[in-house]
Amino acid sequence: MRGLGRGRGRDAAAAAPTPNSTAHPPPPPAPAATAPANPVATLALGFKKKAPPPPPKIPAWRVAAGNVAAGATAGAAVEAALYPIDTIKTRLQLAARGGGLRSLIAGGGGKALYAGVWGNLVGVVPASAIFMGVYEPVKQKVAAANPEKGWLGPLIAGATAGAAASIVRVPTEVIKQRMQAGEFARAAGAVKAILAREGAKGLFAGYGSFLLRDIPFDAIEFVAYEQLKAAYAASVGRDLHAGEVSAVGAAAGAVTGVATTPLDVLKTRLMTQGASGRYKGVVDCARRIAAEEGVGTLFAGWQPRVVWIGLGGCVFFSALEAAKRAYAADPVEWAATQSGGAKK
Repeated sequence: MRGLGRGRGRDAAAAAPTPNSTAHPPPPPAPAATAPANPVATLALGFKKKAPPPPPKIPAWRVAAGNVAAGATAGAAVEAALYPIDTIKTRLQLAARGGGLRSLIAGGGGKALYAGVWGNLVGVVPASAIFMGVYEPVKQKVAAANPEKGWLGPLIAGATAGAAASIVRVPTEVIKQRMQAGEFARAAGAVKAILAREGAKGLFAGYGSFLLRDIPFDAIEFVAYEQLKAAYAASVGRDLHAGEVSAVGAAAGAVTGVATTPLDVLKTRLMTQGASGRYKGVVDCARRIAAEEGVGTLFAGWQPRVVWIGLGGCVFFSALEAAKRAYAADPVEWAATQSGGAKK
């Protein structure tokens, strides 16, 4: 027993720290060996975490329908709002034939400012619908093929859409201007009288001058609007507000209106000459006006035209952007509608 006690004492003495020794903490446990990653398990985890589905794609026909509806709405809005200014412009351009402002006042004043407006709306709505239905897809295709030339899409699309819409625009413009000149009181009567006296070609009088004016006009105006809008959006770092869209549209319209006034004068003279055959074509009309009335006559009515086109750009592009947002299909709502219809 004593030997055992002395052994315990020696063990305790050996275990006790000496005055000059330092106690060290026990070393940390070795990290547990990590099992190599199992590729099968990793792949299984990846399948469990499904990626969100891509947003549903809106069909092309639905996008086209929205563009067509937006064009019709914008065209009706601008025509109804600014028709009186267009009437004054037409009367000034016909002043040489006794159809000026004095005749307008004598023929009914304010009421005469809206002569032919309803018949014109019947043509403007489908013409504007055709224009936007052609403009948007052509612009996108040209822009996709020429990404470095941002101006080329609106230029080609504006000219192409203007040519397509001219099939409806020209007869509408002929009837409108002859009613504004006081020749007819109603659109239906104007169509019957023109067809009886001049045939179908009477409804397309001045078609060449119309294209000469409207194709450059549409191309210039839409290029100016798209480029100004893009430049302004880039400078402020956001989309344009409604007031800014109006200002950009007015600027684009005013510049285009001044540049195309001579073409508009030629178109007006050719479309309103009726069966008289006074002018043999665009070149003859320009030559006779310059020789008989002076070159300045080619800019007759530029003041109301600039006001009209400037305000028209303001109203049209504001209405167009608002209508495009209103008629655009929401991808989520469209998918819900389609799934609901499928269940039924």
